Amino acid sequence: MKTLAPIGLAVLACTWTASLAGQTIALPNRKSSEKFVVIGDAGTGDKEQYAVAATITKVHTLFPFTFAVMLGDNLYGGERPQDFANKFELPYKALLDDKVEFNAALGNHDDPNQRYYKPFNMGGERYRTYKKGNIRFFILDSNYLDPDQVKWLEKELSASGSDWKIAYFHHPIYTTASRGPELENRKILEPLFVKYGVDVVFSGHEHIYERIWPQKGIQYFTAGGAAKLNKGDTRPGQDITEVGFATDRSFMIVEVAGDTMFFQAISGGGSTVDKGVVARHLGPDTKKVATAPAAPDTLKAVTASPAAPPRAPPVVKQKTTTVTKTPPKTITTTKQTTTKARTPPRATTAVPPKKPPPGDWGGRVAHL
Repeated sequence: MKTLAPIGLAVLACTWTASLAGQTIALPNRKSSEKFVVIGDAGTGDKEQYAVAATITKVHTLFPFTFAVMLGDNLYGGERPQDFANKFELPYKALLDDKVEFNAALGNHDDPNQRYYKPFNMGGERYRTYKKGNIRFFILDSNYLDPDQVKWLEKELSASGSDWKIAYFHHPIYTTASRGPELENRKILEPLFVKYGVDVVFSGHEHIYERIWPQKGIQYFTAGGAAKLNKGDTRPGQDITEVGFATDRSFMIVEVAGDTMFFQAISGGGSTVDKGVVARHLGPDTKKVATAPAAPDTLKAVTASPAAPPRAPPVVKQKTTTVTKTPPKTITTTKQTTTKARTPPRATTAVPPKKPPPGDWGGRVAHL
């Protein structure tokens, strides 16, 4: 099986940092690239949401992303006009004033009528697709993957000629959080993602940050901590989680330039908790970049007392051999949502796939 050649040494040797008043952005910040922010489970209207929103706004002054990916649970509790103001319009006012475009997915706490709220750019639909540069995004309603939605997804994936295919939705199909992955959704979605070459998947729901070991060539992120936090609810370095962070709230910034996606996860307190590079699919046999991780750094001036970064994942010896992973056991569970009655999954039922053995990063991420 062929492997994707490692990113050139000249590229990996770059620092990829820029600073303004002490802030640090570990991304290239190129003029012609596509830049966006990723937030999940943000709509609480409490001081924690406002604090994270202030950090995002400061980051935007240095890294001028033009749109935002919202991973669901956009509004908790009431959804009156004043709730939309207090839980969305006010905390993100500076971004909205700068014409940042928000693109929302529906979460289990969201009224489906949010799809008619113009600033969420849902166009009245529970699921949709949109394009930014060379990226095609697929927003799904993971509350209920009805046959019509699945049929629509396959049609849109097969018709997409974009270089990058990025899907996002609320419930993660891979996670080590205590509520466990949505195995029913994985059974439906993963074969389509693999068949049509989806590169990256973002999900929320779990109030943590996780970067999952690449599964069948696909990079998964969980980013559901933009307002709520489940402290300690991840297992970094174990099972399927390569990097996990659950000591502070968090969000992500992402830049896509050509065949490379740069990402940085930032805590609500301003620390860089993860960063790296993902290479896009160039074919079924070219899915691999193997490097060792770098320790996190800090966005020092975002707050006076930034949260301490988590332990860096262990540095391992580089290899570029390909490992064939044992497919996970499929165990059917059900869950309860606003659109279809289900039983919450037991955290002990999910049997995650094994991570690559020590010394083989088995994926497509190069660490900055």
